Amino acid sequence: MRGGDVVKATRVRNDIRRLRFEAGEVTQAALAKQVGVTRQTLIAIEQGRYAPSLETAFRIARAFGVGLEDVFQYPSDNED
Repeated sequence: MRGGDVVKATRVRNDIRRLRFEAGEVTQAALAKQVGVTRQTLIAIEQGRYAPSLETAFRIARAFGVGLEDVFQYPSDNED
């Protein structure tokens, strides 16, 4: 994400906030640095305003030592 980019909500849901707190209240800044994204990008992902690339999603899951689906979920067509 770059400054001025239009941010559109995504259907991808995540449990990043819960995982950050379960991991000892990891800050957004610390997680962003570990994953290799800006804090602003991590905030947008966590708030569901931005869907991460597949590589970034794997990095986030790996940072918590969990599987991809333990962090991210995509609702089925009849689930909105």
